[in-house]
Formats: sequence, C-alpha cells, structure tokens
Amino acid sequence: MDKKVISTNRKAFHDYHIFDKYIAGIVLTGTEIKSIRKGMLNLKDSYAKIDNGEIFIYSMHISPYEQGNRYNHQPERVRKLLLNKQEIRKMSDKIKKEGYTIVPLELFLSHGFAKLEIGLAKGKKLYDKREAIAKKTIDRDIARQIKK
Repeated sequence: MDKKVISTNRKAFHDYHIFDKYIAGIVLTGTEIKSIRKGMLNLKDSYAKIDNGEIFIYSMHISPYEQGNRYNHQPERVRKLLLNKQEIRKMSDKIKKEGYTIVPLELFLSHGFAKLEIGLAKGKKLYDKREAIAKKTIDRDIARQIKK
C-alpha cells in the first residue's frame, strides 16, 4: 500500500492499550487537505465518538492554511469519519459492552486521500505505564550490549 505518514499519536500508545485498528477516510475542506499535506496538524488530544450511526472526530487540530484567505477552515472543528456501517456497529457494540474508547493513532496520505487509523483502546493504569517504560529501557540496554 502506497502510504505517506503525516502524523502519529505517540501519546495514545503510551496512555492506552490498543486492541483493534480501523482505517477511516475523513471529510475535509480544501484548505484542510493543503495544511495536512504540509504536516500542520496535531492528533495529541483528539478522540472519536459515535453519534446516530456515524462516527466523528473531535479536537483534531489542523492549522489554518497560510494562503487560505477568507476561505480558511476552523482549526478544531468536528470532522466526520468514513467507515462501513458494519464496522461502526461492531465498534459501537464493543464500546457499550467492554468500555472501550476510540483513539486516533495515525494520519497518512494514501493515493492522494487523507486516511486516519483509529483504534479501540482501554486506558492504562499508572503501573502499566511504569512497566512499559521499564521494559523499553531494558530492551534499549540489551540492544546496546549486543551492539558492543
């Protein structure tokens, strides 16, 4: 698959256990896609919700386009995500039954279209985060020792 990664939400991997991943299209305006191509966006505090069988992403910041004049977009407007009804229904069931949340993981361009990878996630506890950090440092030390 021909994809160019624009932005990754590293905080999501630190704060959540990711279970299922889905790729969704995004409904954008003209100046938004131009800003995305320049890499002027932030996924850090964004999240997605399901409303009336449709899925929307909230607080995804896309900076205004420099040459956009009066046709520029609002940076943190609510944007619709494009998924199949079966996928949305499956996600909705898991959210209701098991208490998952929908977190954006990565935004990329595929054949000129902006796509968002979202994941069903559960929040990590503080001890889980400490455990993950300790495991990373141990792996890093082992890799250094092997390199020497």
